[in-house]
Amino acid sequence: MWDATWRETAWAQLDQEWDMLIIGGGITGAGIFREAARLGLRVLLVDQHDFGWGTSSRSSKFVHGGLRYLKEGQLGLTRSAVLEREQLLADAPGLVDPIGFLLATYRRDKIGRTVYRAGLAIYDLLALQWSHRYYSPADFQLLAPHIEAEGLKGGFHYQDAQTDDARLVLRVLQEGATDGRRRAIPLNYAAVTDLLRDANGQVCGATVRDEVTGQSQPVRARAVVNATGSWVDRLRRQVGGEEKIRPLRGSHLIFPGWRLPVAQVVTFLHPVDQRPVMVFPWEGATMVGTTDVDHPHDDLTEPCISPEEVAYLMAAVTAEFPSLNIQLRDVIATQAGVRPVIGTGKEDPSEESREHVLWLEEGLLTVTGGKLTTFRLIAHDALKVLHGRFPDWPPLDEKIPALTPTPPDLLADVPLDSHLRRRLCGRYGALAADLVAAAQEGELDTIPGTRYVWAELRWAAQAEGVQHLEDLLLRRLRLGLLLPEGGRAHLPRIRAICQAALGWSDGRWQDEEAAYLALWQRAYSLPPLETIPDWRAMLARVEMDTAVTVHHPARRTWVAGVLVGAAVVLTAVWLWRRKR
Repeated sequence: MWDATWRETAWAQLDQEWDMLIIGGGITGAGIFREAARLGLRVLLVDQHDFGWGTSSRSSKFVHGGLRYLKEGQLGLTRSAVLEREQLLADAPGLVDPIGFLLATYRRDKIGRTVYRAGLAIYDLLALQWSHRYYSPADFQLLAPHIEAEGLKGGFHYQDAQTDDARLVLRVLQEGATDGRRRAIPLNYAAVTDLLRDANGQVCGATVRDEVTGQSQPVRARAVVNATGSWVDRLRRQVGGEEKIRPLRGSHLIFPGWRLPVAQVVTFLHPVDQRPVMVFPWEGATMVGTTDVDHPHDDLTEPCISPEEVAYLMAAVTAEFPSLNIQLRDVIATQAGVRPVIGTGKEDPSEESREHVLWLEEGLLTVTGGKLTTFRLIAHDALKVLHGRFPDWPPLDEKIPALTPTPPDLLADVPLDSHLRRRLCGRYGALAADLVAAAQEGELDTIPGTRYVWAELRWAAQAEGVQHLEDLLLRRLRLGLLLPEGGRAHLPRIRAICQAALGWSDGRWQDEEAAYLALWQRAYSLPPLETIPDWRAMLARVEMDTAVTVHHPARRTWVAGVLVGAAVVLTAVWLWRRKR
């Protein structure tokens, strides 16, 4: 899609009149781009960084309904998300795959088994299925070895799904560009510096600066969409919008899979503040997260985990897996992302709503919030608003799935392991065959310590718009998250495969390598160890407080009763729909 001349070709077309200019290349912008391209619109997407640079490559990697949102009464959000999850599982196996969740319950928890049971019943019924089950303490420990047994009351198992968030963004963009047939262009490292206005004061485009060459170009469009995630208020200020975003940082610790082995997601309430925390397998590693803390407004630098967040997550691991004796030296990488949450002034950041919102202000449509899972629905809502302004646009077909299903016989004649074939088809869609065809001898072998093959590096360098080494190693492939020191030991072979395809001189490669390693050290490794608080002391204080805490079972019973009542109603609706 993005060959050696794509960038120059794209910039040469920017002076045409576009139907839509989308600012922001995360999953929200990519989803709108995909649906607009389906309609045959002339659509340009720009991002001042790389595709998926922000929140959309730094999530917890789940395609799920968000069980925790039921507690906040966000039934509609959960219902929409579970249905989208089921569609993505059907259309993109190998990119979106099922994963089991184990929900541990302890005597110390403020939420009891009855509440969980009712919540999971609602969660399953929203998807018109029944996948959850309760396990006794002994059986639960067979499913989740190494977890803390003291105080364990048992737990639940249920099903959700997992993905590679950055790769999902790339596939959505790729399919949009393919559908658009050169009328739909995604462009990374293209920053909007100013919005343009027409004679009536309405936004009608933007000035775009090429972050690679420094050149600028005015771009005019009938519709302009602000999909810049946590940073939407920066553009909204230019149209007089009041600040509404509360940026919240969510961080993760990443361990080798062998050091913190889990076969499924293990979720439990953090002993310090009773927030849900998850320990889960991903790409052969194990991730622990997430936090939920306020992040500075207008901070455009690479977010990174704080010492306090490290201590918080280490406390969770130590409390739940004490026998493994996990230490800071076991961490291979960290990840921090900033969520675009609409601020309502709540003291607890975790209580803020995750639903998406749309604001149309002086011609600028801002779309933000929402979940990775519901990107297609968010795109439809945006296009419905714009269709009201431009009724000559083609009607929206809401029944078409977000991703084009890959032909089942794709790569069938290639001698590949079935798991690798499924993985490549899911991650690259119809282009998987081109990737395999471009592979040289030995490049379909697995990169040690990962599930990637070397050929994916070659393909990314040739055809996926890589402008910097960080694009290649942090988003096209996730080697920077999965390998010690960001994959430093593999850089010589990566260079041998990719340098010529990227067209970089020896000096350029050396500069890129130095910049990448410095970035990894600053934003993807641990902060200085001496700055990290003692999480063991934190846990000791909690144990003392727990010894004198008086719980209120009556209140929990009341909440459980409400949830059970809702579950009964939903069960009746489900049975009624099945009979129709």
